[in-house]
Amino acid sequence: MRILVTGANGQVGHELLRALSGEIIPATRTGVLEDGTPCGTLDLADFGALKKTLDRIAPNLIINAAAYTAVDRAEDEAELAQRINGEAPDVLSAWARQHAARVVHYSTDYIFDGSAARAYREDDATHPVSAYGRSKLAGETALRESGARHLIFRTAWVYAARGHNFLRTMLRVGAERDALRVVDDQIGAPTPARLIADVTAQVVAQWWLDETPARDGIYHLVASGQTSWCGFARAIFERAQTVGLIEQTPTVQAIRTDEYPTRAVRPAWSVLGTAKLRETFDITLPDWKEALDDVMRELANANS
Repeated sequence: MRILVTGANGQVGHELLRALSGEIIPATRTGVLEDGTPCGTLDLADFGALKKTLDRIAPNLIINAAAYTAVDRAEDEAELAQRINGEAPDVLSAWARQHAARVVHYSTDYIFDGSAARAYREDDATHPVSAYGRSKLAGETALRESGARHLIFRTAWVYAARGHNFLRTMLRVGAERDALRVVDDQIGAPTPARLIADVTAQVVAQWWLDETPARDGIYHLVASGQTSWCGFARAIFERAQTVGLIEQTPTVQAIRTDEYPTRAVRPAWSVLGTAKLRETFDITLPDWKEALDDVMRELANANS
């Protein structure tokens, strides 16, 4: 299997290069991996170049881990977010359909408005309340209507031992301050990029053998359980002290969303139900605290 991984320097893309089997072809916007190794050049905003790259690489499977992810900036760059998140998947899936290839794509909890009273299911009505969310929903729609064989994984609260994310921000800021104020009324499941990549690899290994599209479609892929950003921050500091990453844990004060205004509206409820994924592909998803333990050990080992 010849697999093109877009966004190979991103949190999920980086982990996919480790987790996947087959002929893996990484691609980034700059044409260089994080360690300086040359790779494919692929800019989702340049559709002409994108098609030429696909023709040259001729993948059997496209795993689209690239995206416009600046949630707040997207309010002022809605057209760019729409082009990358909403329209580029249409280009990818059209090429895949024409060449009998398949597409794996990642979406987000932001396609919901966060007003639910239970975990969101894959068939629940969508209602994005931000430019970023609208662009990601457009990408889902384009792929679903393309006629290409596909999987869409909706995930949320993604973090990793590397890159720019909430965990690394907390560790940096927590080392500088004695007290922090963190939102406590947004609820979700912190999900490591490593988990997303590992599950993707497990699912793809099964799905690739399917001769029919019976298992194609949308799946929610997050860790089990739920917490708030405040609860996540406190768990990070508790574990960071245990593994020796920080000497003293800062005080974490719980605040409301309206006390920390942002340019884009965030869903208050980002809990995604994963029964469909677990039952369809016999996947086990760890509790978010267990998953966090693994990432903290990875950080500690890297620093030892």
